[in-house]
Amino acid sequence: MENLLKLRLIAILLIISQLTFAQKERKKDDRYGYHFIGKHQKVAKFDFDLHANLIVLKAQLDGSDTLRFILDTGVSSTIVTDPKRALSLGVRYVRRVKIAGAGEGEALMANVSVGHTIRIGDVVARQQSLVVLDDDVLQLSEFLGVPIHGIFGHDIFSNFVVTIDFENKKLTLTDPKKFKYKKTMGTQYPIVLTQSKPYTDAIAMVSNDQKLIPMRLVIDTGAGHALLLNAGEKEPIHLPDRVMRANLGRGLNGEINGNIGRVDKIKMGSIEMKNILASFPDSLSFSMKFTADDTKRQGSIGCELLRRFTVTLNYRDGYMIMKPLRNRMKESFEHDMSGLDVRAKGDNFNQYVVNKVIEGSPADAAGLQEGDELIFVNGQNVKDLTISEIYKILSRKEGKEVEFFFRRKGELKVAAFYLKRMI
Repeated sequence: MENLLKLRLIAILLIISQLTFAQKERKKDDRYGYHFIGKHQKVAKFDFDLHANLIVLKAQLDGSDTLRFILDTGVSSTIVTDPKRALSLGVRYVRRVKIAGAGEGEALMANVSVGHTIRIGDVVARQQSLVVLDDDVLQLSEFLGVPIHGIFGHDIFSNFVVTIDFENKKLTLTDPKKFKYKKTMGTQYPIVLTQSKPYTDAIAMVSNDQKLIPMRLVIDTGAGHALLLNAGEKEPIHLPDRVMRANLGRGLNGEINGNIGRVDKIKMGSIEMKNILASFPDSLSFSMKFTADDTKRQGSIGCELLRRFTVTLNYRDGYMIMKPLRNRMKESFEHDMSGLDVRAKGDNFNQYVVNKVIEGSPADAAGLQEGDELIFVNGQNVKDLTISEIYKILSRKEGKEVEFFFRRKGELKVAAFYLKRMI
């Protein structure tokens, strides 16, 4: 009997020990914010896709199937842009908020939900809050040609040293305490965090008389442009002599309109880049939307410029590393040479429809119209092409002939034209 009591006592102690261990593990697993899953893990690597110069990561939300999020240094919250997917996951809301951003419209109302788990490979974040839009106003899936469910970024960059290898499409997250800078990684430049955004003063514009015009620019991985610059009488930057009016994209509060022009030269340390395409947004749709601190900036750097480097961002120690990619540095900065604005439609976003045709453009002269559905481009079925690949064809080389086989109101038609540099 005594031995039996001892065995029972030992069994009870073992159960208590296991329960205590499980509680500790659960507490550890419930840590707020992003961390590695492995206990002693210091580095995690992921593949990413690049669509329209935007970094797209695959992630799970509360154990869901794979979702796609854009990695954006410019957002401080995790935003779910696809409210239908949030509804299908049973996301519950705790309050309503008003959010303001770029665009000519009014601020949006959105819903906040708390207590979520986000997982990206070997990295997990628990107890996360989500901002869920009422409507998919950004229409990112149509612009990128793949389903896009949201945008995140700041918490990833603030918890890890992030290396973006644009050449191999690899993202590396490193424990900041274990990261050591080496000269072989590239050149180091200081960055400053303001309003959760990384700013750099490392890039200067070179004027016609070779004077350097200092610029404070946001490093914006959530933007597809090369440069976006504030220009005006009170700004050190002015519009180039030759510009083209354009729709520059879409923000949370509507369309962003402005001009596209070319900057002769910029300098970043010993690196010089010439004839760069720059977007100049109207103040109504862009600059006036920001706080007093934010308007001290002269603009932003987007992924059309960043993708020519391997980029490392170290928020904790306040610097970025830029390593030029030789082949990419030789590429010219080009804009669409057709005059077509194409959007991806359909359940799988592999139907490509003309959204707009610029008046007087090669596509306009060839007779293409809004609503035309593209079937073949240069003899290649568009179902075998991404929307990014179509735009590469349309901005590849001036003077190159492009042939479209398309459908208009059920009737099949053909149009051909030569690409022409419009800016």
